[in-house]
Amino acid sequence: MERQDPIVRRSTPVVTQLLILNGLAFLALSTAPQLLIEHFALWPIADPAAIQLPDRLPPGEFRPWQLVSYAFMHGGFLHLAINMFVLWMFGRPIESQWGPRYFLAFYVTCIVGTGLVQLFIASSGLMPPAPTVGASGGVFAVLLAFGLRFPNQMVILLIPPIPMKAKYFVIFIGLVELMAGVFGTSPGVANFGHLAGMAFAGLFILLFRQRLNRPD
Repeated sequence: MERQDPIVRRSTPVVTQLLILNGLAFLALSTAPQLLIEHFALWPIADPAAIQLPDRLPPGEFRPWQLVSYAFMHGGFLHLAINMFVLWMFGRPIESQWGPRYFLAFYVTCIVGTGLVQLFIASSGLMPPAPTVGASGGVFAVLLAFGLRFPNQMVILLIPPIPMKAKYFVIFIGLVELMAGVFGTSPGVANFGHLAGMAFAGLFILLFRQRLNRPD
């Protein structure tokens, strides 16, 4: 019989604050979409005339802070709701295990790493340049961390509702993203950015593996 690693429950202030900040950012985006997308979405370094613009917005320019701020912008309520649900469900056990300090460092590292990869892809001409928004890179990083920390924990897919162990769930999600990115089956979705989030998560965990099980 396989040993099931218990999930320790402690306070998770970082996850709570991320949920609040994303919610407030979405409300602000609903009020002033042009201003916030122009300044806080992740814009590619490209000819403005070539950039694919959402809702005919005027093109913005890349600024360094966008490598963080893009992760608090979302393209709609469903986009926000899915990301925040996954962050809430899988981020709390990870923050409980690692402590707030390491979880925050992990999350910021992964969204910045995702942003750098997505900036390169969007600016390189490998695909049509377009601004990027959403916390999905950080969310996919959290999924990988959960799968590594609690590999035998049972989770259930939303569509279809199939139960499976977390380690298989993460592998399945990673393969889906890889296939979608290679074959272009989900246009407008940063599949390789999602995979970058998982890659930076794995690198962070590898580098700090001796410290992550000793919470703050």
